[in-house]
Amino acid sequence: MTKLLIAASGTGGHIYPALSVLEALPKSWDICWLGVENRLEKAILPKEYELITIPVQALQAKGIRGLLQRLKLCFSIVFVVGLILRKKFDVVFTTGGYISAPTIIASKLCRVPIILHESNAFPGKVTRLLGMLCDQVALGLPIAKDHLKNCNLIFTGTPVRSEFLFPNPLPSWIPNNPTPLIVAMGGSQGAVGLNKMVREILPDLLKRGYRVVHIIGTNDNPSGINNPNFVEKTFTQEVAGLLQHADLVISRSGAGALSEIAVCKTPAILIPYPYAADKHQDLNAAYVAQFGGALIIHENMSADQPLLKSILRLLDTSPPVNGQGNTLLNKMSKGMDNIAVRDAHLHLVDVIRKYS
Repeated sequence: MTKLLIAASGTGGHIYPALSVLEALPKSWDICWLGVENRLEKAILPKEYELITIPVQALQAKGIRGLLQRLKLCFSIVFVVGLILRKKFDVVFTTGGYISAPTIIASKLCRVPIILHESNAFPGKVTRLLGMLCDQVALGLPIAKDHLKNCNLIFTGTPVRSEFLFPNPLPSWIPNNPTPLIVAMGGSQGAVGLNKMVREILPDLLKRGYRVVHIIGTNDNPSGINNPNFVEKTFTQEVAGLLQHADLVISRSGAGALSEIAVCKTPAILIPYPYAADKHQDLNAAYVAQFGGALIIHENMSADQPLLKSILRLLDTSPPVNGQGNTLLNKMSKGMDNIAVRDAHLHLVDVIRKYS
């Protein structure tokens, strides 16, 4: 029986791809999940899997706080070494982020094969520094290879949650009428800046009869707007149905969200998170825009009007060209379809099997 350690923590962009791989692995495998206390993985990991947590943090602070973070990293490396030796894992799989650092180093010290999945167009700091120590670095976007040296690279795509791979009904809480449906969302933690931009143009959108679903996350307060064509939620588990039926999505450009939007072939307006590490969301968005799947609007004080103008342009009901479905939205949908990878989880399972 193969014993596998999965290390994934933090945001949905790290956790959901790992969960997709987990669901595709043989049920006979002995699988343990390594995470961080009080993070998303604790809430969504299926109860039948063992979750072990470590107190690792990102190495961003300076002075005494930075020293404490480095001490925690050293402690985490020792802890993971002990875990690997005690559980006798055959292979380790991680999806990046700061939990990957102690996991990669410990796996290398224990001489256990380690596979790292990097989802972003510009690889994260851990991937850039420690990718060369991994037996395999799997890429979610092919252009990431331009920023990595001395790594054993393979392109797999980024896995999406299983519900995105089959048709879903329109959620019952959405008004079912023939007007365009706009979905605005900021990722697993929400996005206050994006929410503000959307709220500034909501009166114009609703005045035109558009249906708008706004997923605001847990870090923002409800707007209190009352309109039969408007639904506001902090969170929903019906994102697949939302995206599959949406005419347009307004979103951040995290790699996980982009993979799900692409699989649904949903045209997008992307608003990259301006404070993302190494501006990786900007590069993710640029990659999608290159294929014609999305427009990009940057978050700033005057971004409300460009956002409104872009939405109105995309939802213009001008007739198709030469009788064909050649509207701008249809072209964008095809662009999304061109970058979609629907079997990324199976590619990664094959990689893990190779080293197990």
